[in-house]
Amino acid sequence: MGSRASTLLRDEEIEEIKKETGFSHSQITRLYSRFTSLDKGENGTLSREDFQRIPELAINPLGDRIINAFFPEGEDQVNFRGFMRTLAHFRPIEDNEKSKNAAVSEPLNSRTNKLMFAFRLYDLDRDDKISRDELLQVMWLRFYLAFNRNNYKLSCTVLKYT
Repeated sequence: MGSRASTLLRDEEIEEIKKETGFSHSQITRLYSRFTSLDKGENGTLSREDFQRIPELAINPLGDRIINAFFPEGEDQVNFRGFMRTLAHFRPIEDNEKSKNAAVSEPLNSRTNKLMFAFRLYDLDRDDKISRDELLQVMWLRFYLAFNRNNYKLSCTVLKYT
């Protein structure tokens, strides 16, 4: 399926995605291959169920929030372009991308866009506010993750000395 994936993505599409997201040609083709392997319906889009088949997301307490970040309000499918736009928020900021040119739109991985993206992960009801309940959920998840990490470290230490 990997070779089929690379032939379906046209060079002009790759160039447009490069400009919009900052990913390299090889990163785009590799991510397109991954995208098509996740696309079980072979319709050029991913559903929430497609994402839930990713083991790392399925067991992650933040998995649902991460999955939801790929879907605009009211949408239940994401195409490759939308997939890449979301992934671009995770790219590090590079010095050559910090353009002061006002005519050029701010990169998806700018500090401002990263902050807005992170905010949306916690604004579950998408009302542009983080409510008390949403904040408590974040705090609970943080506690849960820290507790499990400490238990894992303790288990490793115990196993090491037994």
